Amino acid sequence: MSGLMRSWGKITAALAALLLLAAIWALAPVYGFFAHRGEAPLGPFGWTQLPDGPGPVTQDLLDPAYAGAAEEAARRLEAWRARIGAPALSAAVAVEGEIVWRGAAGWSDLARATPATPDTIFRIGSTSKAVTATALARQVQRGELDLDAPLATYFADLPNPAWTGITARQLASHMAGVPHYGGNSDTAGLIATMTMRRHYPTVQAALDVFDGSALGFEPGTDFNYSSLGTVLLGAAMSEAGGLSYRDLIAREVIEPAGAQSTLVAPRSHSGELANFYLRRDQRYRVWRPVDLSHRLPGGGWASTPSDLVRIGSLWLDEDFISPETREAFWTPQSLANGETNEQDYALGWRWREFEIEGVGIARNANHGGVSRGSQSWLLVFPDYEMSIAFNTNMNTEEFAEFGMFYQDLVEVFAPVAGQE
Repeated sequence: MSGLMRSWGKITAALAALLLLAAIWALAPVYGFFAHRGEAPLGPFGWTQLPDGPGPVTQDLLDPAYAGAAEEAARRLEAWRARIGAPALSAAVAVEGEIVWRGAAGWSDLARATPATPDTIFRIGSTSKAVTATALARQVQRGELDLDAPLATYFADLPNPAWTGITARQLASHMAGVPHYGGNSDTAGLIATMTMRRHYPTVQAALDVFDGSALGFEPGTDFNYSSLGTVLLGAAMSEAGGLSYRDLIAREVIEPAGAQSTLVAPRSHSGELANFYLRRDQRYRVWRPVDLSHRLPGGGWASTPSDLVRIGSLWLDEDFISPETREAFWTPQSLANGETNEQDYALGWRWREFEIEGVGIARNANHGGVSRGSQSWLLVFPDYEMSIAFNTNMNTEEFAEFGMFYQDLVEVFAPVAGQE
């Protein structure tokens, strides 16, 4: 009898240990979510520092007319990287549909002191919305999707009845009332966006993340920036086009642009993909592996600055996107009361007019992005037929610390582009 009790005791202890390990496995990503936000402590191991001295710089000059601009851009690229304390900063510039310069400063992998190159791939966060908008513009242009048709037109069955009357225009301009990540009241889905462990093979499957969440307002009456709304938009595009969202992006964006380094963001470092870093003071550690497939249309792509300016340049090709379609997509959208939304948000793009020293007013369509340990910005300047993009493998405290580098690129390249 005592032997039997000892056996049951061992079995019980083993089961308890297994349950404890399962709980740790399940809760570790949740803890990681809060720890990476600075709301819980991170351990003392796994930290590194930037190598001493200036970072390595690699650049490619693809148009001799920009030789002087290229040298100045490379100098400013490394200076800005050092200024913000980023492991790497990479950029590219295209004029009249051709890349004229691209460069990279710093390191894609700090532990191995691996230099970043112009081919280094970064997570692009919400710059993914401009990628999605490019495919959407093509669908609208060929009559495959109507911006103002209710979603019920394209879905045989919607998992949330409140979505029935929402339109693609409202989703693309963040006026549909769909919540952003933090406002999601679908408990299981909210946890999924925190753990970022599950892979969603289709955008339709990713609707499960927020289909139990209520709308924040009547569609069209207010503005609420929502990456989840862009996921729903991607699903509508897929239904309208009769293709998976990923195949649709391949057909309408990646292949026409020749953007072969644009891919669904992998969980961790592989090939040309950079390591992504969390910074605390002067210490850096690689971000925990995450799966961003639940937010793919609104924040889950990875790319290079070179591919991003190729995609931006599609918008300057009138044979690819007509002037009428471009105007429709770059016009800030109005609420039901006739007022322009608070961010001057158009359809998948923000429209801005920047005052730049030595250049003047520079009108542009742009979209920035912040992801886990990565930031991105793509800007298209139609008056100069120029696209610029830049990326880093770290998050700055304020996006502007990173984003203001656009001024340097425009100051250097716009005067030459204006003479072409």
